[in-house]
Amino acid sequence: MLIGLLTAIAASICYGTGSVLQAVGSRRSARREAASGGLTERGGPSLASTAKAATTWEFVVGTVLDFIGFGLGALAARMLPLFLSQTVISANLVVTAVLSVRLLGIRLTRAEWTSIGVVCSALVLLASAAGAEGSGHTPVATHWWLLAVSLVLMAGGTVLVRLLGARAAILAGLLSGLGFGALGVGVRILNGVDPFDLGTLLADPALYAILVAGIGGMYLHTVALQIGSVNGATAALVVGETVLPGMVGVWWLGDASRPGLAWLAVLGFVLAVVGAVAVAWFGAPEGQEPGAGDAGVAPAPEVEPAAGAPALR
Repeated sequence: MLIGLLTAIAASICYGTGSVLQAVGSRRSARREAASGGLTERGGPSLASTAKAATTWEFVVGTVLDFIGFGLGALAARMLPLFLSQTVISANLVVTAVLSVRLLGIRLTRAEWTSIGVVCSALVLLASAAGAEGSGHTPVATHWWLLAVSLVLMAGGTVLVRLLGARAAILAGLLSGLGFGALGVGVRILNGVDPFDLGTLLADPALYAILVAGIGGMYLHTVALQIGSVNGATAALVVGETVLPGMVGVWWLGDASRPGLAWLAVLGFVLAVVGAVAVAWFGAPEGQEPGAGDAGVAPAPEVEPAAGAPALR
């Protein structure tokens, strides 16, 4: 349990740091594309804009951290109940919010800090109440269903986000979270891992569900970072990658809490999700002082790196 928990925390740090670095590259690319007219008619980023964002050095480093986080998260998903592993990993929201203060020039409000405190407290409750993880053995039909749902979510979600344009930030974050949640479920039920059998692994539909959900989730997360608040998009992602996988783990995969502590696990889970949503609700737009706009305060100037400093967004 302890090794799995430490692994999930390390994955969370990698994901949170990667999200902020990706936001730096995405936002800088989006500003350049907006200045050159590289937007869709609905105000969202074009496919070319999103592709260019993915080639900035900040985004590349963030993506490398995401891959490291994915590997650590995959280990955690096989060592912990999904409602615990996915929730701890989703605490990258805290890392994202704190690093955003330094790298994006964001000032967090008291309500945001309170929400972050709620998330951290909820994780302590969850860790205290979590029991043994389930076996992960499921009929092959479940693997096919996971692949089908992943395809529908990622393909349909991409089309819907393109249609909504600039209004789709939270939706894109939520859909990317659902993709990462499906990825977590796929990792848990994947055949051919223990013991390792390459033929069984390649024949398992869950492997392709992991690829579809992972690639689609990464694309939608990039779009969310381009057009919306990094904290808001990440909070929506947290809800998507936490709630459904946790329910699937309990209902179908045999995950359980410690005897007599089911109520504590439920309380921790609900508080974690509510805290993440609160960060999105109270989050101020990047580059704007809290309360600006309502009080007529002019937006704060965008923070640019000093000469010779790394060009972080």
